[in-house]
Amino acid sequence: MAAELVEAMNMVKSFRVSDLQTLLASMGRSKSGLKQDLVGRALRLVQTEYSPELLKNVRQLYESRFPKTSGWLAARRPEGVPVAYSPLSSSPTATSQGADYLNGISKPLPTPAAEVKLVPLPFYQTLETLLPPTELISQNNEKLQDSQCIFELTPNQADQIRNASELRPGIRSIQVVLRICYTDSIGVQEDQYPPNIAVKVNQSYCHVPGYYPSNKPGVEPRRPCRPVNITPWLHLSSVTNRVTITWGNFGKRYSVAVYLVRVFTAADLFSQLKLCSVESAERCRERIQDKLRFDPESEIATTGLRVSLICPLVKMRLGVPCRVLTCAHLQCFDAVFFLQMNEKKPTWTCPVCDKPAPFELLTIDGLLSEILKETSEDIEEIEYLTDGSWRPIRDDKERDRERERSNTPEYPVVDICIPEANGHSPAHSSTSLTGKSGSSSVGMPGVTGGTAVAPGGGAVVDLTLDSSSEEEGGGAGGDSEDTEDSADSPAPKRGRYNYDKDLVTAY
Repeated sequence: MAAELVEAMNMVKSFRVSDLQTLLASMGRSKSGLKQDLVGRALRLVQTEYSPELLKNVRQLYESRFPKTSGWLAARRPEGVPVAYSPLSSSPTATSQGADYLNGISKPLPTPAAEVKLVPLPFYQTLETLLPPTELISQNNEKLQDSQCIFELTPNQADQIRNASELRPGIRSIQVVLRICYTDSIGVQEDQYPPNIAVKVNQSYCHVPGYYPSNKPGVEPRRPCRPVNITPWLHLSSVTNRVTITWGNFGKRYSVAVYLVRVFTAADLFSQLKLCSVESAERCRERIQDKLRFDPESEIATTGLRVSLICPLVKMRLGVPCRVLTCAHLQCFDAVFFLQMNEKKPTWTCPVCDKPAPFELLTIDGLLSEILKETSEDIEEIEYLTDGSWRPIRDDKERDRERERSNTPEYPVVDICIPEANGHSPAHSSTSLTGKSGSSSVGMPGVTGGTAVAPGGGAVVDLTLDSSSEEEGGGAGGDSEDTEDSADSPAPKRGRYNYDKDLVTAY
């Protein structure tokens, strides 16, 4: 009975969430909660209420998932967990002795892993598979779990790593990388780290990429889940390499894989892009004509499409215009900056429309490349026309500026300090005016009055001479020189005040 109890408990540990919910519901227990809660509840159920009926339900659920295996070892190996390495990485010694382990459990039955598929990465070319995607199995109900796996490098693989060139000091172009993803057989899986991850290779902890801080308030830091380079801590010989992964068990299922890869740089990908993915100018013109072709159902006929020559990533003039084949817009971004950005922080998202922009769908716009060569640096925008031609937008801007200049009236600048410029008499008028009008002139040095013609054509009236003084003085115009009747002319009269008029200053 004890053996059957142990067998049932190990079967329960391999159940999925749906199996656990079915088992608990059949026994009248709650089926809500995370996976670790369901596992703990089912194990307590098996321990406290063990019965032939419960054992039968456990066996039926287990055989529905593993119809060809049974027994304790099979119960410890759930579906989707590979138990053998690829022939490229399996050494004869390890295969003959059955020394391949995961989580410390011997795996005598080699079964290829074909369920979990990792997404291919542009900066990594897989050369050989050292460990296929293998699920991390929790050993108990603790939050932190330790899972181990071992592999050996063949002499050829070790030589590849030793003789590889360096991308930068200490980083080789041939690496052994560790990749982790969700255990899911539907589609391809992206790299995803479990919580509280730590990787130890041959008793030495290796670096795992950390979190990127966020500048936006309320946005949590983002962690880039990329392959972990474990090459510096490996034994480049026939000695067995042991990898220990510490991970948080919070209900999610994860799989781990180890690959021998060649690492590319942004410059390498750019060379591939120029060699294999350049769209001709003729094909680009056809696409523009298709977009601008008149649609009878549309009320507005599009006669042109404007495209900026400024990269939306770095706000600089485009160098190599690039876009995604699946995007509907004609706006391009700079290929060099886009690849460099994804080398540091891989997102592969179109900076124009925020849609996925995988490397295999990138293309260089041949027409826009020709336009960039033909236009000067000061042109920042062009317009595609219905016939596939184009024109710069700078001419329209210059024409608008000229039109604004021609419609703006030109007003002269008036200097209030120069009498001849503003048409007014000076503020301190103690000398005679040099009038140019024939109707008034200065008769005597002590008298100021009359009108003068300003340079602009207007008449200037001296208001320091009141009406009574004009009547008394006669206000007659004449020559400024003395005549024969100057002796008979009366002396200058004073006004209503007892001071000479030539001492009056008008402010």
